[in-house]
Amino acid sequence: MNRIATLLLRKNQTFNSIYSNSKQFFNNGTNFKAFSTESFNLSSITASRNATILGFRSLPKGFYKHPARNMCTAASIPAEKAGLKLLVTGGPRAQKMVGIWLFGSAAWVFSMVILGGVTRLTRSGLSMTDWKFTGNLPPLTDEEWISEFEKYKQSPEYKRINKGMSLEDFKFIYWMEYAHRMWGRALGIMFALPFSYFLRKGYITLGLGLRLSGLFALGAGQGFIGWWMVKSGLEEPESEYSEPRVSPYRLAAHLTSAFAIYSGLLWNALSVVMPEPPAESLAWVNGATKVKRLVIPVSLIVGVTAISGAFVAGNDAGRAYNTFPKMGDTWIPDDVLSMKPLLRNFFENTSTVQLDHRILATATLVSICSLWWATRKLDIHPAVKYLISCTAGMAGLQVTLGISTLLSYVPVSLGSAHQAGALTLLSFMILLTHTVRKPSLSLLRSLPPVAKNTTVWL
Repeated sequence: MNRIATLLLRKNQTFNSIYSNSKQFFNNGTNFKAFSTESFNLSSITASRNATILGFRSLPKGFYKHPARNMCTAASIPAEKAGLKLLVTGGPRAQKMVGIWLFGSAAWVFSMVILGGVTRLTRSGLSMTDWKFTGNLPPLTDEEWISEFEKYKQSPEYKRINKGMSLEDFKFIYWMEYAHRMWGRALGIMFALPFSYFLRKGYITLGLGLRLSGLFALGAGQGFIGWWMVKSGLEEPESEYSEPRVSPYRLAAHLTSAFAIYSGLLWNALSVVMPEPPAESLAWVNGATKVKRLVIPVSLIVGVTAISGAFVAGNDAGRAYNTFPKMGDTWIPDDVLSMKPLLRNFFENTSTVQLDHRILATATLVSICSLWWATRKLDIHPAVKYLISCTAGMAGLQVTLGISTLLSYVPVSLGSAHQAGALTLLSFMILLTHTVRKPSLSLLRSLPPVAKNTTVWL
């Protein structure tokens, strides 16, 4: 009896010792705890194996979760302990509010780009022949509609393309352009009011405030750039055989500015909600560094391809050759280098502009697939691998949309989907670049050399 009592007492003491050590090993108050074999005395565990197993089995099922499933966010790492320089002060609630606002603003810009694409594809962009800084009130009476229609009849687009258009058809293209302009003004209000509120509450730091002020100024300038673009389409073309359209250079500037605003909003939103990249070990950080060296040039190719699409739209080059992979009966049309000076061919010649876009789109697909192939065996965070796979899939979908749009003679539905796909692919590249950025020095010092694969699952 004395021997049995001694064994039971020793088992109880061993389990209490292990449980006490585990509480000291992890932060107090942590919701999820995992036990690693590296944190205990191996000889003690071996000697009391039966007691340890008995003790573990007595704990609730599902009490532990793998630490690799936790992302390094401001919510999971206290700022005062991790030494993070957060972009938002005021705690997790303020961080969440600012993050939702920035993501919502980015989504609004995304919708603006799509609406602008639909406006261009329906040839509605030149329906409003004047612009006021304070905004235009829409026509409400029959007299006002007739007055606006008479203004449009004086434009080159009506004289050369839409001559004989009915008043009802004019109302459709007018409302499309009006909605695009008012949607942009609403974005300015939706951005400015919360921005002022967060500044007054002291949630936004100086660094983030300067970034967002620059984005707001760029967004305000979009109205001027848009009118500058539309104005070029209201001028008489140089040749009597040319169709009136906006300058491809101004259209590219307008679209590039929109992409820049969207990218800035998305990047800052990600930085607010995820101030630290997902990093569980130094090996994963080193792997992310290798990925970053490949992601940066691939991102540049994606951006250049998107801008080249603006020149395709500005020159209406999508309808020049509606065959694939050849352009008509040849791989390279004879008039590719027909313009002088030579540089004009790359920005104004419809054949060259479409050929350039095809080459860049192919280069984008090849580079992203190469990125996936080169990183498939790297020791990197699972989230990074998942993002790379999603980006490769999106690149394939975007090329498919582009070919379908081309073969279908650029319908509004597919043309809009293709433009949305370009911005979605750019979003994936921004998210991937943000995820593989370098962690803070304080986080690097706290990381183990390799991910802890010795975690006991219960």
